[in-house]
Amino acid sequence: MSDATARLAEVRLAIARAEADAHRPAGSVTLVAVSKTFGPEAIEPVLASGQRVFGENRVQEAQGKWPDMKERYPDIELHLIGPLQSNKAKEAVALFDVIHTVDRPSIAQALAREIARQGKAPRLLVQVNTGEEEQKAGVIPQEADAFIAACRQEHGLEIEGLMCIPPVDQSPGPHFALLAKIARRNGLTVLSMGMSGDFETAIEVGATHVRVGSAIFGAR
Repeated sequence: MSDATARLAEVRLAIARAEADAHRPAGSVTLVAVSKTFGPEAIEPVLASGQRVFGENRVQEAQGKWPDMKERYPDIELHLIGPLQSNKAKEAVALFDVIHTVDRPSIAQALAREIARQGKAPRLLVQVNTGEEEQKAGVIPQEADAFIAACRQEHGLEIEGLMCIPPVDQSPGPHFALLAKIARRNGLTVLSMGMSGDFETAIEVGATHVRVGSAIFGAR
C-alpha cells in the first residue's frame, strides 16, 4: 500500500465519521481528491484504490495528464477548482465534468458559448468570495444572488451549487454557513467547501463536496 493509498483510506474514514456525527446519510459527501502539481505516477495508486473524482487548479496542467488516464478509466470525474480565464473556456468545457469557479459575467458568457458550440455541458458552480478578500477570486456575497440569476436568465446556464475558500486566518465555520444560506435561498443543492484542514467542519454545515489534496497526496 502506497502512502497516498493509506492516507486516502484515512480521509475516507474521517469523512464517514463526520457524516455520522452530523446525522447525514453515509456517502452523502463526495470526496474530490485534489491532484494539482502531482503527476500520473502519484495519481495511479489513488485510482487503483477506487477514487474516481479528482480536482485540478489549472486547465493547461490538467490537459497534460488527464486525457490518457480518462481513456483508461472512463468513469473519472474531473473537477476544475482553480480560477478559469475566458480564453480557456473552450478547453475547460472539453475536458472537465464540473467547473467550480464561475465568478464573473465574462466567464459565464464564454462558458455558455462553448457549451452551445460543443454540445457538452459540464456541471457548474458559482464561486463566492465569502471573506471579500481582494486577492481572491469569487463573487462577493451581496452580489451572489444577482449573479446567479444572470447566469440562469441571461446566459442560460444551469447552476448547480456554490463553492468557497474561507480566509486562512479566520474560522471557516461562519463562511461555510454563509455559503449554505446563499445556496438555500437560490434553490441550489451542491456545496463545494472544506479542504484538508477543515472538511469535517464543512460536512457538519452541509458540504456535498470536499476538496482534499495534501491529506491524500502529501505536501506539495
